[in-house]
Amino acid sequence: MMTLVLALVISHTMPAWAHRFHVGIAEISYNARTGSTEVVHTYMSHDVEALLSNLYQRQFDLGDPDNQAVFRQYLEQQFWLTNGAGKRLPLEWVGMTADTENITVFQEAPATPLAQATAIHNAVMSDFLPDQVNTVNIKEGEQARTLTFTRDRADQPLR
Repeated sequence: MMTLVLALVISHTMPAWAHRFHVGIAEISYNARTGSTEVVHTYMSHDVEALLSNLYQRQFDLGDPDNQAVFRQYLEQQFWLTNGAGKRLPLEWVGMTADTENITVFQEAPATPLAQATAIHNAVMSDFLPDQVNTVNIKEGEQARTLTFTRDRADQPLR
């Protein structure tokens, strides 16, 4: 009986415990079929909604295309790839999905090999949440590597 009570307490407190950290994950890879570099971002819905509510002093429904456009503008100001000359690569917004747990954003640099990117700027959410940690997984061919971005480390070389 005690085990059952303990399991119930843990299961009801797990969401609060699990959200004591703030993370974002981005996956960057080259799609040889399309010739484009693709970026997929995932953030916690609660954090994105809190950020937007703080910035604009209103509630947001990220299932609404108008509200998605607000997050799009924010994301494009906080995340980019640059080439060897320090110029931003053109990242196009492909779309976004939102549910109660996560926000997933899809971007691509059309007809742009990942090899053209030399640096990443990732300050998504770290301007709002000081302890935000953004992980970027980069897959080039058979090689994969991970970079970690924080408020104090928003710019990093890709290689």
